[in-house]
Amino acid sequence: MARFREQLSTLSPLWHPPQRAALLVLAASAATLLTALAFEHIGGYKPCPLCLQQRYAYYAALPLAGLAALFYGAARSSLGAALLGLCALGFFINAGLGVYHSGIEWGFWKGPASCSGGGPLMRQAADLFNQLGNLQTVPCNKAAWRFLGLSFAGYNVLISLALMSLSLAGLSRFTVSRKYL
Repeated sequence: MARFREQLSTLSPLWHPPQRAALLVLAASAATLLTALAFEHIGGYKPCPLCLQQRYAYYAALPLAGLAALFYGAARSSLGAALLGLCALGFFINAGLGVYHSGIEWGFWKGPASCSGGGPLMRQAADLFNQLGNLQTVPCNKAAWRFLGLSFAGYNVLISLALMSLSLAGLSRFTVSRKYL
């Protein structure tokens, strides 16, 4: 049995709980981005400016979580924990942005002028784009799709909170494993 544990310890990249959390954050971020891109390019759902901003946390999480997993595997746990903490912070902010966007969609508050095409700068830009290719600004106050009452922004809130929790769980595992090792 001792030999089995020794062999198992050589497989540390997937058996170290904080590293697993970082790899899961990496995989879930990639899957979320791929899903959003599929809805956009295959499904034909054009994103509004706030939708595009909500992707930033996922784009940032890809290298951060990947590097965190590498640092955990290279026994540089404090660097991995710092990067996983940045992921958690990014997803917390992103969840807030998703709540803000959902509130705009439900009519609880007004959105920025860049989302409605109502600002003078956006009207000038929209006129220019209309002349170039007859493009239209996608409004942020109309949900393009809903499933079970939630729009893309609502699902972004849930996914961001789940990934924030996963990142924080990886951090708590880091502190517990560090304390008892």
